[in-house]
Amino acid sequence: MDLDTPVLDNHIHLDPDHGRGIDAVEDFAHLGGTHLLVVNKPSWHLGVEPDTGEDFREVFERTIAVVEEASDVLEGRAWPVLGVHPGLISRLVDERGFSPEAAGELMQAGLDVAGGFVDEGRALALKSGRPHYEVSEGVWTASNEVMRHAFARAAELDCAVQLHTEGTDDLTEVAEWAEAAGLPADNVVKHYAGGTLAGPVPSVMSEKERLRVAADAGEPFLMETDFVDDPDRPGAVLGPKTVPRRVRWLLEEGHEAAVRTAHVETPRTVYGIDTRGSL
Repeated sequence: MDLDTPVLDNHIHLDPDHGRGIDAVEDFAHLGGTHLLVVNKPSWHLGVEPDTGEDFREVFERTIAVVEEASDVLEGRAWPVLGVHPGLISRLVDERGFSPEAAGELMQAGLDVAGGFVDEGRALALKSGRPHYEVSEGVWTASNEVMRHAFARAAELDCAVQLHTEGTDDLTEVAEWAEAAGLPADNVVKHYAGGTLAGPVPSVMSEKERLRVAADAGEPFLMETDFVDDPDRPGAVLGPKTVPRRVRWLLEEGHEAAVRTAHVETPRTVYGIDTRGSL
């Protein structure tokens, strides 16, 4: 289904071992999707309970492998986004007896391994953040240190960072932390965002109302589904067909400029990727 534009889902998970895997990519492509940013699933979803940073390597390698398969299906291509899910800190502290500081150090070590893949050109960006639920002060402090570490590594690597955070329309302080680490705020993306966001670039969940707000705002934004590819949660969070369907809807509503912003201009600014040229 030709939409005459690149169509990028900025945050999707693929699990070829337990989920739909490449079948989900084929659904996305059939509806007109052309590009994907595939974020590694949380380590524990892949059966990895890390003790060292190197233990994350298996998670990252499996993600890169499915990205290569996805690129074979797409008119454009897919890129891996690698990192450590911020919810891991709660598993480490609450279930495995780590102190918040030790848990944070392990997560930073995992980010260093992810950064190695970026440095080698095998991954596009890093993923980090902080819990979106209430935690102790110690866990919150350690989580913020992990996120700051991601910013510092991304600044060294000249790459972007995708953030998983609490729901908010203002992350100005977080963007300031990134800038202080040498990472421009327009290389920081909040995934699962609403239509507008102060600070980082919003990766807007592809629901019509959120997208309408983003389109009317006229600011840089991306579109995503956060498809989790979990057989126990089919279609969660949004299905892989959603972004191309919403692009068609935006075009029908006269939002050509917003589509160009989300699928051509913002990906180029944030990640340095050329979605038109890679078709």
